Amino acid sequence: MVAAVKQTGQLMADGDAAPNNGARLALGKFEHPEVTAAGAVRAHVDLERLETLWINTGTLCNIECTHCYIKSSPENDRLTYLTSEDIAPFLEEAADMAASEIGFTGGEPFLNPAMISMAKASLARGFTVLILTNAMRPMMRPRIKEGLLDLLRRFGSRIKLRISLDHFSPVRHDDERGMDSFATAMEGFRWLVDQGFEVSVAGRDFWREGEAAMREGFAALFADAKFPLNARDPGDLILFPEMDEAADVPEISTDCWGLLGKEPTTIMCASSRMVVKRKGADAPTVLSCTLLPYDARFEMGGTLLEASGPVKLNHPHCAKFCVLGGASCSG
Repeated sequence: MVAAVKQTGQLMADGDAAPNNGARLALGKFEHPEVTAAGAVRAHVDLERLETLWINTGTLCNIECTHCYIKSSPENDRLTYLTSEDIAPFLEEAADMAASEIGFTGGEPFLNPAMISMAKASLARGFTVLILTNAMRPMMRPRIKEGLLDLLRRFGSRIKLRISLDHFSPVRHDDERGMDSFATAMEGFRWLVDQGFEVSVAGRDFWREGEAAMREGFAALFADAKFPLNARDPGDLILFPEMDEAADVPEISTDCWGLLGKEPTTIMCASSRMVVKRKGADAPTVLSCTLLPYDARFEMGGTLLEASGPVKLNHPHCAKFCVLGGASCSG
């Protein structure tokens, strides 16, 4: 998700320089699908069970973040708007596979004219729906507010919204998303809470303050606003690690699972897939991951069945975000 178009961004307003993400990616890394640059067998993740089906509503956004994960912006339409008709076959497949959640991401989902109808179709099939939003003006349009309230009346707590609030400090949030974006997002946040929606927050550890400090800061923000969220609960506040495709990170080999004490089943692509529609394409396609919408290596087929094969962890995000960062986009 994203924020107002930025004019500057070299320095934080309080004088702290934005952190350097470290050394550049070493040559030879993440090039071969089967082996690492050191010759070890590259790790892969099997789809154990489909829990969350992600729908990318399109990469257009009302704002442009300095460090958007997928470079969404008011001009980026590389992933086009999906419709209720587009997603219907995937909802049917997801139901057959006993998935429990449909997640909507973007871009800004509420720019898509079909957002409310797609959420309604998903809820009507019995899924929980999670919508990721910046809670800014697209969400606050009267037609969207009316549609959301109708979904709340019909489906109650099965409709959930996760608000992108990068930092508890307005200065730092605005540095990433643009002037006055914090105040605008808080207005939308307040409306959702006041209406009784189930909400959560996604922050980012870009400033390397540490998880404890970030959670303490958000706890103070929630308390001051009287928002019924527990900043120490990862379900209420998820903190995403920062990513840089060019930064040097370790490749994940099959030996790493034991060394790290992790199981492949805990990685996001063991339980989720994402549907996108590329600009100019005749039909949607299924990707392994929400974070890799443009990399052809992670395009897995035109149906969920075709996309049920293993995923080779052949990208820096696989290591930084999912394995080493332990993060997941799902609720």
